Amino acid sequence: MSERVLGLLLAGGLARRMGGGDKPLASVGGVAILDRVIAALAPQCDGLILNANGDPARFATRGLPVVADDVPGFAGPLAGVLAGLDWAARERPDIATLVSVAADSPFLPGDLVARLTAARDAQGARLAVAASGGHTHPVIGLWPVDLRADLRRALVDEDIRKIDRFTARYAIATVEWATAPVDPFFNANTPDELAEAERLAGALGRTRPAGHSNA
Repeated sequence: MSERVLGLLLAGGLARRMGGGDKPLASVGGVAILDRVIAALAPQCDGLILNANGDPARFATRGLPVVADDVPGFAGPLAGVLAGLDWAARERPDIATLVSVAADSPFLPGDLVARLTAARDAQGARLAVAASGGHTHPVIGLWPVDLRADLRRALVDEDIRKIDRFTARYAIATVEWATAPVDPFFNANTPDELAEAERLAGALGRTRPAGHSNA
């Protein structure tokens, strides 16, 4: 039987470069980026949760559990990962692995979880991370739930904020994706990038078959 993996959508950032607000709720091709992420990831996971701070009611229509950081001071995506790991340990004890993704990435691949888990297992690694165009994407990767005590210690006691500083302590498998016809890990952090995502979505819509979940 295939491994059960819980999906964690990271939407806890401050969106400073977008002028504030919730980047995942911006539309690309007439569809909210968050809904694109959900459509791409849901078939790959045994449930999804959303990491977001502030009033969770703004995400209520998605029907997902909303989990806030419990490390103060907007400690970054590692705090969101920790919140997801803690939720999984408490609410889904049947789950041993979590996959985190950026909730502002409209073109996530349909083979994300399968390729990450295969590489982790083949290499005997503790973690796995996605890469494209020669760059790793630290927020997109696999996390064992039993890593949460180590992660809390790093965040709270050692004040570690960069994902790479934490993950460097463990064996990690890196999986590369092609960037054509679009980088699957493109994310919209600025108004210009949102406009580029709109252009890319239009191009994909003209080249991919109808009903493709990552279009």
